[in-house]
Amino acid sequence: MKPSAAPRARAHVGVAAYRTLTGCHPADADIEDDFSFDRHVLASILVVAAMENDAVAGRAGLAAAEFASLMAQWFPAACGLGIVWSAQDADAEGADDDEIAMVRDLLLAHRSSEGNAGRWLAAMIARRSMEPNHLWEDLGLRDRSELTRLLARHFGPIAVRNTRNMRWKRFFYRMLCEDDGLVMCSTPVCTNCNDFNVCFGDESGESRMAERRREVTLATLSTNGVALSYLPE
Repeated sequence: MKPSAAPRARAHVGVAAYRTLTGCHPADADIEDDFSFDRHVLASILVVAAMENDAVAGRAGLAAAEFASLMAQWFPAACGLGIVWSAQDADAEGADDDEIAMVRDLLLAHRSSEGNAGRWLAAMIARRSMEPNHLWEDLGLRDRSELTRLLARHFGPIAVRNTRNMRWKRFFYRMLCEDDGLVMCSTPVCTNCNDFNVCFGDESGESRMAERRREVTLATLSTNGVALSYLPE
């Protein structure tokens, strides 16, 4: 695939997969009630995993049986897409990484919702926490507020402890250290720490889907000979 075509392909895969799962474009998702919100979150995580051109269930943090159950319960009309994704996962490694297991078990120990969704989300969040971007981005969500709502709904005891709005990945590790009686930081006061921005820096920005759309636009304009330096910021 040509480099200029790659963003276009990823954007197409993401939008098409989300639409197949939910029946709408991700930008138009209605998340007013809890059921719709949970459905949006689950779809977003599966879609962002699919956009990475790898085993979808594995990159979403689910074993094959869990993935099949999730698809059957939440997206029964998208069984064809589930079969395709399952086939991609046929040879995927299913063993748990120790770090993923620690974060997953932390979340499971602080669940505040009933049913399978919270259990699946604990595994999915733990796996996506290993990715390099802000956690809300690596979950495929539209902004950080959706992640805050997700954690407050399904893992309330963790959400209420993050009183200083620390970045969630850093906060998970801080909790793991504190639960083991360890000290994660070299300074007793956060404001005196050289890594303050690593823990508390701004987490705004484009969502993964919006970023893909922007890449497509730029690639198309570049292909058509438009001077990119004149594009508005």
